[in-house]
Amino acid sequence: MIPMKTSDVRERIGDRLVVASVSGGKDSAALSLHLRELGIEHRRVFMDTGWEHEKTYEYLRGELTRVIGPIEEIRGPKLMEELIRTKGMFPTRKRRYCTTELKLMPMVRHMLTLGGTVINAIGIRADESAERAKMREWEHLSGKRIPVALDCEVWRPLLTWTMDDVVAIHRRHGLRPNPLYLQGASRVGCWPCIMARKGEIRMIANADPARIDRLRVLEAEVGEGAHERWERDRAAWTAEPPPEPVDEDAREEWEDKHARLFERLFTRPSWFQTPNGRFGTMPIDEVVKWSRTSRGGRQYEIELFAPGAAEEGCMRWGLCETPSTDPEAP
Repeated sequence: MIPMKTSDVRERIGDRLVVASVSGGKDSAALSLHLRELGIEHRRVFMDTGWEHEKTYEYLRGELTRVIGPIEEIRGPKLMEELIRTKGMFPTRKRRYCTTELKLMPMVRHMLTLGGTVINAIGIRADESAERAKMREWEHLSGKRIPVALDCEVWRPLLTWTMDDVVAIHRRHGLRPNPLYLQGASRVGCWPCIMARKGEIRMIANADPARIDRLRVLEAEVGEGAHERWERDRAAWTAEPPPEPVDEDAREEWEDKHARLFERLFTRPSWFQTPNGRFGTMPIDEVVKWSRTSRGGRQYEIELFAPGAAEEGCMRWGLCETPSTDPEAP
């Protein structure tokens, strides 16, 4: 995976408008700074899901804007919580409508208003996941929901970058990271994401219990609607005949499995689902309890001498001894 030369990049861009997706996180900030170093003019756009931490909004409108320049804020017709209530279900690993409805489509509609052809620059790095390692630096934006009128290329100029590269460019431009990183967060988009890791859940539960309260209320509301649907529709689900041929034992086994499957889907919706749905869903209080166990979920708070989340965060950025620029900070 060899990045293009600056001259080749400029030739490929031509007179097209570059629109950089900005999240308030480290990689999208590094992206904008990198484009500045390349001398590439670009617009910066933030897709507001309504589910970010308040510190991310403050950082976006304060420190980040000060260093990288003005950032346009756009949003879809509904934000995260309203969208979930309307659909009566949470996003899942296989049906991540949150990304489509709250990020992709608002950006698509925005780029359509800009006219002509555009390039959407995204701060994605290959070393973040196996899935992202398969992505290409350039590709045409396409899909069932992408209007034919939009001629857009997706550009991922940071694909070969490492975390060290990201930290280095922040330092070169005197940009402090989103303060959530210094508290130990590894990502600062949705707070939390449905795919948050164990340590991230533990950190949010400890640092922001009000967010856990919001999830608990949301799960109760969505669960009530799901239970009503289950009571109304379960006869139809369980009445569906099993595949042929069958004997009586096979029929009973199939009906029992079928009923338990749909009861789980309809009566216990939650923000977090286990990978591949193997173990079903987990209410937020169970997830928080699990997040405070050791590996395997068997022993509670075994890592007594492990560094705290905030300590890990500031060590990662090398800012443990850096004084705050906030005049109101102690």
